[in-house]
Amino acid sequence: MAGEIPDLHAEVRTGTGKGAARQARRDGMVPGIIYGGEGEPLAINMPFNTLLKRLRKGHFLSTLFNMKVEGHDDVRVICRNVQRDVVKDLPTHVDFMRLRRTSKINLQINVEIVGHEECVGLKRGGTLIVVRPVVELMVTAGDIPDHVTLDISKAAIGDTLHISDITLPEGAKPVIDRDFVIANIQAPGGLAASDDEDGDAEAEETTEA
Repeated sequence: MAGEIPDLHAEVRTGTGKGAARQARRDGMVPGIIYGGEGEPLAINMPFNTLLKRLRKGHFLSTLFNMKVEGHDDVRVICRNVQRDVVKDLPTHVDFMRLRRTSKINLQINVEIVGHEECVGLKRGGTLIVVRPVVELMVTAGDIPDHVTLDISKAAIGDTLHISDITLPEGAKPVIDRDFVIANIQAPGGLAASDDEDGDAEAEETTEA
């Protein structure tokens, strides 16, 4: 069930304090730290360009990573803080927390929609509107789903599909405590306009009567 966890590469940072951190930045690196779990805190440097690309992809603070540091065992981490330059808004320091396989974390999970060909609403000219292509779930670090699946095969025009229409993996639950909308099937424009006209005509007849 677990999806592929992206790798992050870092190197051990020698030296401590502001001087070592400033030298790392001059060398095109971003200083950081890995803490938590059963290990001691580990000072690291990450390539600036690599970190910046990851940040620009989005969801950096809710993505689980496999941290690879030479001379150390790989470890699963999640970013807990990114400090930025107040003027340039570029990363200047990054904090990662180690996770056990049993740790509970909030992650962004993709929604895969299936059943397009069988969908009653789409066959009748309706349009699928996806409101949330990604949902935030609380999951176990050792069993992270690659995606969750929404089946729209039985959805008709006008139907709204919620998070409750998705069978979530065991142990996973939505972070938002309400039955929020994932997608809906909207009526085709012509049909909607026709319905409005019929409604107006009925209203006029009722008024005249």
